[in-house]
Formats: sequence, structure tokens, C-alpha cells
Amino acid sequence: MKPKTIAPLLAALGLLVLAGSAGAQSATNRAYVIDARNEVATSGFGLCWRTGYWTPAAAGSDAAGCACDKDLMPREKCEPAPAAAPAAAAPATPAAAAAPKKCDFTSTLKNDQLFDFNKAKLKPAAMAQLDRDVIGRLGTCAQVNMILITGHTDRLGSHQHNQKLSEKRAEAVKAYLVKQGVNPDLIETMGAGKTQAVPGVSCADTLPRKKLIECLAPNRRTDIEVKGPAK
Repeated sequence: MKPKTIAPLLAALGLLVLAGSAGAQSATNRAYVIDARNEVATSGFGLCWRTGYWTPAAAGSDAAGCACDKDLMPREKCEPAPAAAPAAAAPATPAAAAAPKKCDFTSTLKNDQLFDFNKAKLKPAAMAQLDRDVIGRLGTCAQVNMILITGHTDRLGSHQHNQKLSEKRAEAVKAYLVKQGVNPDLIETMGAGKTQAVPGVSCADTLPRKKLIECLAPNRRTDIEVKGPAK
């Protein structure tokens, strides 16, 4: 063979080799030729070799599409989405306000040491207890919202009589507190009569009169209930 025919033959063989390489890659349906290193084959100018399967759509589905044909790809496909701004910190929840301290208390004038049987006049012992347990404690309150005084009687006697007696006992306590300087507008009084016996007090009606009166003494009482915030 003449020397001048060798060059055209070598060129033809080179095209066959390239075509064979492209054909081998086309079997994988890749849009770009992959070399022995499993990387996209590029020209001397850095351009990716395309296979016969290449189309813009195929390039968009190929893993090397953005590297090889970025200008043909949708912008959002090849450019990472901007990092989401950190969520604004939730405003600090203020600490729950501490429950206000209360100045609530109750004092009970009990038995006949405080009122004589069937009477509504305060005894000295009742006054001393009111001074100690009510007047003395009002000074610990930032404010007094209400003072409720409830009178009670035992079951002896009619309902009407006991109702009036319980109201008189409550009014007697109010009068003493007002005399000691308590604002009368803060005081409410009521009579419960014989309707609210002390639980557990059981006295048989067959007892002698004096014994029955003694047995029923816990029911003869007056409750003083104070409501308001503490200092």
C-alpha cells in the first residue's frame, strides 16, 4: 500500500473507534459519553461529548446535565435553592404571674362561752376572740374585700325563733367589729337558724333538758369569714 493512503485509512479507523465508543454508551441511554473512569468524556475545549440519545430533555434528566449544558437547564435545577431564613425565635413566654397571696381566714365563736343560751349578747370571751382572731389578723391583709358573718342556733325552738336569734347573733358580732374600727360597708350578715347543724353532733331528744342543751352547744355558733389579698 502506498504511504499516501495510510493517513486516510487511520482517520477512518479513528472515526470507527469513536463511533463504537458512542454506541457503547448509547446502550445505557445516557445523554453524554462516559469514559473508562466513569466520568463524562470531554473535548480539548472542555465540551462534553454527547451521545445519540442527547436531547435537551435527556440532558435535563442526566446527572451530568448541569455540568455539561447548564445554559439549557432550568435555573432552579442547577442552582441550589437559597437557604431558608432561620425561623424567628418565638417571643419568650412571660413567666406565669404568681398567684396573688390571699388573706382569707375564718374564725368561729363557739358554744355558750360566747353567747348565753337563747341570747345574742357577746360575752367577754367572745370579744377577746374577735380581738385576737379577727381584728388582729386584719392588719396582715393588703385589702379586705368582704367579711361575712353567719349566725347559727341549735334545733330547740321554732324555725322562726331560731332564724331571728341567728340573725341577732350575727349583728352583735358586726356591731363589735364596727366599734373596733372595721368599715361597716365591708360586712355582710346572715342567719342560718337551725338549718346547718355541726356534723357529728348527735343528741337524743330523750335527754333531760339541761343535758340536751349542753349536748347541742356546738351548734350554737357564729362564723366570721374574711376575704381579701395579703400584703
